[in-house]
Amino acid sequence: MAEDWAADVRKYSPNADDAAIKGIVRHCGIALQKRDSALVSFSDASETDRVRDGFMKKKLGLTDSDADLDAALAEVGKTMSADRTKNRVTVYYLLAEKYGKLDLFR
Repeated sequence: MAEDWAADVRKYSPNADDAAIKGIVRHCGIALQKRDSALVSFSDASETDRVRDGFMKKKLGLTDSDADLDAALAEVGKTMSADRTKNRVTVYYLLAEKYGKLDLFR
């Protein structure tokens, strides 16, 4: 699946860091090869739980309450609401940017 991840991220973060985007793409790895796993479904509770627990808590090391992390994730979903598809790379970038954790991917 050939995708311009940087262009999608820049729709929401015009000055996005290329190195951080590449790092997030590397982190996502094989998940980006299939359309379904390359997207985040904000209407699927198991998917948002996976993003919260696997990415926000494990990868970003956040220790906020589940309610606070869910609220931050919902905020990103609202930001991206104009897009029918929400690319995983963009969701992860916006979350990492919000919490000042882009350095983890550079």
